[in-house]
Amino acid sequence: LRPPRGLASRTVVGANLVQLLIIGAALGFQVITTLYLQRVLRFGPAAAGLGFAPTALAIAVVSLGLSARLTARFGARRLLLAGLALITAALALLTAVPAHSSYVTRLLPAFALFGIGGGLALPAVTTLGMSGATEEDAGILSGVFNTVQQVGGALGIAALTALAAARTGSGTSAQALTAGYHLAWVTGTAIGAASIVTCALLLRERHTAPAVTAQD
Repeated sequence: LRPPRGLASRTVVGANLVQLLIIGAALGFQVITTLYLQRVLRFGPAAAGLGFAPTALAIAVVSLGLSARLTARFGARRLLLAGLALITAALALLTAVPAHSSYVTRLLPAFALFGIGGGLALPAVTTLGMSGATEEDAGILSGVFNTVQQVGGALGIAALTALAAARTGSGTSAQALTAGYHLAWVTGTAIGAASIVTCALLLRERHTAPAVTAQD
């Protein structure tokens, strides 16, 4: 349904693969962490939703207030790598959360870190995914990019929740539930690490040779 010429761009393909991975990890993080807040820490629905406020606030502040200036200074690829690293670090922090933990001391740092990473990574990966788009290709590239985002989210939620349920089994205790969520967070951390490797390999900086003058 789309012209194959877009697949010739290493940057576009790489950005879409990175997005597939990191959106899968991110949406899986939201679902699994919500389950942890409600089923283990016994937060109500409203309290669980408010628990993600630091993440949403950090994404908004960084993506709307800082990302454009940082991209102009450091480039979208470096910003994307930094954001992916922070998201992966946040997921790694969650793998050590115990069954009975404090939101402020154990979860809030991970939520804030995840938000900062998302604020850096999401605008950067969008910039790279749409890089080089002509007026003729812009619509189809945008459609592909949004489709990959939806597919990545669906796959991530399905995979992480299935792993958590398989590890928990029929257990209903806080320890059993947390063991399942730990496996999901470990898997999310591995997906985040894979997104960093994909970014490093496929979205490499291009260096151009200096122009040769007539005197040379």
